[in-house]
Amino acid sequence: MKNYNRLVTILLALNLVGCGVSQKDKEGFFSFDDNNIKAMYQQNEKVAFTLLNQKNKSIDSIAYFVNDTRVNSVKNNNKFILDLNGKKLGYQNIKALVYFEGDTISIKTRIEVASNIVPKLLKYTIVNTYPHDVDAFTQGFEFFRDTLIESTGQNGKSYIAKIDYKTGKAYKKVAIDQQYFGEGITVINNKIYQLTWQNAEGFIYDANTMKKIKSFTYDKKVEGWGMTNDGKNIYHSDGTEKIWSMNPETQKLEDFVNVYTNDSKIKSINELEWINGKLYGNIWQKDAIAIINPKTGAVEGVLDLAGLRKLTNATPDDFLNGIAYNKKTNTIFVTGKNWNKTFEIKIFN
Repeated sequence: MKNYNRLVTILLALNLVGCGVSQKDKEGFFSFDDNNIKAMYQQNEKVAFTLLNQKNKSIDSIAYFVNDTRVNSVKNNNKFILDLNGKKLGYQNIKALVYFEGDTISIKTRIEVASNIVPKLLKYTIVNTYPHDVDAFTQGFEFFRDTLIESTGQNGKSYIAKIDYKTGKAYKKVAIDQQYFGEGITVINNKIYQLTWQNAEGFIYDANTMKKIKSFTYDKKVEGWGMTNDGKNIYHSDGTEKIWSMNPETQKLEDFVNVYTNDSKIKSINELEWINGKLYGNIWQKDAIAIINPKTGAVEGVLDLAGLRKLTNATPDDFLNGIAYNKKTNTIFVTGKNWNKTFEIKIFN
């Protein structure tokens, strides 16, 4: 029995030696030097990365990855400089693959990149004021030729309609099934595209007849909020800081930008409009419109429309939502959820 116990002890000891250092212990060998990393950077900055070597291991080299793409490698533990120029706004995932003493370990961190543009505060003047249906929980607002098209939300009350903007009356209306909460719309290639909020489903209609052509499902796990288009691509907000670009032919979400000012991300992007090469976006629960660079997500201007609320019947819960650009007059029509008025405005610096 003693010999048996001694054999077990030897075998266990050999097993422990064979296991070596655990992966968890290895992860404690190195870490990013957080003293040199800020909480947020701007897109015109550079970031210097070095590793803390807690166990004084002999480092051969370090390969650095940004969002899983290898970007550089350094000898030993030399400094790695990451130029943020051209990098997408938002979080950048940084990985260091450390080669040391015949072994390898991966460690990770992330940084947040904001715009380097300070948004301009824009001004406006009211050109005209028109009636708006107080029962319209406005989600989408867009001109098709000379006709204003509006979509509304709330289960059992959602519809799209062609509106006589001078009277605020709908002269053609199409309701959607009561299980859907209607969201944004846009018109491209003589078709109306409509989102729903949390059903992961959208609809396509003939823009002339408003007859439903087909339904489509979202190919990403996102909500449907606002829509607009640049004549080629559709832009789709999802209630976060993201604005997606959608292929109108396949309805696939192909890419996105994150919306940032020079010091913060802008969440809850809602109704959208394409105006002279820029995205204009309502911010949910804010009486303001952000003017966004569609290529980068940088907020280049802000339009404060809080003064309009005072001219309506709006309650604190009736949020500004609805931007429609009239190319013929170069004016913008804005309204809100259940507002009794639509305002035609012009913007200036």
